[in-house]
Amino acid sequence: MSLLSLIMAASAATAPAPMADAATLAVIEATCLDYVDGQLEGDPARVARALHPDLAKRSVIGDTPDERLGLRRMSKEELVSLTRQGALKTPKDQWNRSCRILDVTAETAAVRLETPWFVDHFHMGRYGDRWIIVNALWHMKPR
Repeated sequence: MSLLSLIMAASAATAPAPMADAATLAVIEATCLDYVDGQLEGDPARVARALHPDLAKRSVIGDTPDERLGLRRMSKEELVSLTRQGALKTPKDQWNRSCRILDVTAETAAVRLETPWFVDHFHMGRYGDRWIIVNALWHMKPR
């Protein structure tokens, strides 16, 4: 088998699966928007419905005196509480956010959320007809 044939066979074997149908993509995007718009509106119930009860929300902080490869950890309860306090409440005319669905399987999705202030990378899980955020890795944008 030639090198080109091997490369083509490997590419075919690792080609991404086709994206989900339009209805599934719409539900995934709606979950992303519940997360971000809920924070921007200061609506804790909207944020809460987008999150798994055992959410793992983290940001990389680097080495600290207490931890090598440090992470800032946040639970669902902390994020909902910050939303209730209006930590990210922003007038609607200043909203600038986008949700980009990167990959979807039968039970999981990878999504990138971007705002002027931060970027989140989500892992979502499908629970019946609902998609909810299970993991989030985020970082603040430079100012």
